[in-house]
Amino acid sequence: MTGRPSLRFERSLLRERCTVLACADEVGRGALSGPVSVGVVAVTEQTRTAPQGVRDSKLLSPDARARLAPRIRRWATTHGAGYGVGHASPAEIDAVGIMAAMRLAAHRALVDLDPTPDLVLLDGNHDYLSAPAQPSLLDAPGPSFPPVVTAVKADLRCAAVAAASILAKTSRDALMVELAQEHPQYGWHENKGYASPAHVEALRRHGPSDHHRRSWSLPGCAVPAGSVPGSDTTSTIEQAVEGR
Repeated sequence: MTGRPSLRFERSLLRERCTVLACADEVGRGALSGPVSVGVVAVTEQTRTAPQGVRDSKLLSPDARARLAPRIRRWATTHGAGYGVGHASPAEIDAVGIMAAMRLAAHRALVDLDPTPDLVLLDGNHDYLSAPAQPSLLDAPGPSFPPVVTAVKADLRCAAVAAASILAKTSRDALMVELAQEHPQYGWHENKGYASPAHVEALRRHGPSDHHRRSWSLPGCAVPAGSVPGSDTTSTIEQAVEGR
């Protein structure tokens, strides 16, 4: 799919189903280290066109994302209904698995939005936000969250979802650059925690740090003694190699 994303789909949802729509995207799901992060941009029918250049964060250079992020924050604050970014730590991912950690990060991104959205649009085809039938250890009692609609490739065709992906990506990347100062051997300032050859070799030589997802079968490391329920190790390691 090519072309500039627009607010067309978001506006259709606003006309038919809600008054405040929160558009969300996650980054870091397949990384070997660092948090999983969720960005949210909330829009209404009065929200103006997104800043020029907004695309899915994976299609933009780091410099382009850095230039766009403050423009998106101003746009979301001035012409939208706000924005947020939430993170779930490697320890939380190890404790409850990647899907529950994504839900936790999304809740953290949504909780401070005012007004509260009455619908959430998630990229993809999986609703990781809604409470599961069997809550995890991290699903503590708290405010209820709005219903969810999912859309495949929303990050490519929906401008507010693409904007959310840029906010999540720039926020998470900044955290990984900070962590790289403490652990320069893993090259996080360049690979941002994903499975680059240099990162895998550093794992082989030095073993995992406290910021690695230790419940996973980390490449270059011995398989962990026990697996964590819900950690989705196989699929997430495949994504780590692909940089998702």
